[in-house]
Amino acid sequence: MLLRLSTEILIILIPILIFSLCFHEFAHGYIAHKLGDNTAQRNGRLTLNPIYHLDPIGSLMILFVGFGWAKPVPVNPSNFKNPRNDMIKVAFAGPASNLILALIGGCFMRLNTIFSFNSNETILISLYFFIFINISLAIFNLIPIAPLDGSQIFGNYISKYNPDMAWKLQIYGPKILMAIIIIGIITPFSPIAFIIMPIIKVFMFLFSGINF
Repeated sequence: MLLRLSTEILIILIPILIFSLCFHEFAHGYIAHKLGDNTAQRNGRLTLNPIYHLDPIGSLMILFVGFGWAKPVPVNPSNFKNPRNDMIKVAFAGPASNLILALIGGCFMRLNTIFSFNSNETILISLYFFIFINISLAIFNLIPIAPLDGSQIFGNYISKYNPDMAWKLQIYGPKILMAIIIIGIITPFSPIAFIIMPIIKVFMFLFSGINF
């Protein structure tokens, strides 16, 4: 849970987390708008203003539990020319936006390693968290369990080869996801971290050269 962290780390971490979540949701709405659906625009979601993206309960969960969420961006697939493929594009926009942010942060980190133009510890720690949080958000959201973006991205592929599994992941996904998260909170073992941390480490090294 974030409240267990020091005040100094929280001051760095919370603004990065808020910005990354808002950028993720903005990306969903922006791509939907480009593909012909202006539902997000009508609801004031084509903005980076946290007021329009943050969910009160989800934000409190982040502080007290270490896991939370932002408000899902409303999308109307009937406004798309190709609803199935366009929904995949909209879903992928969120994780892709976080990976782009992480890549930008990683480039700055690598340049600093080469040229040493900044030795300020606070800035370097902020940059590290910026890269780590955005990679983590991207990889976590690619898990093919509803309501995560991965369920939309990989759902059609799974249903093609295993319709029963795809249906169960869609129906029971939220309960499965919450159970996995609770296990990680009340026990020393986190199934989600076990699955995604090796992938996060690979991207951290590829983007920034950081090996941990």
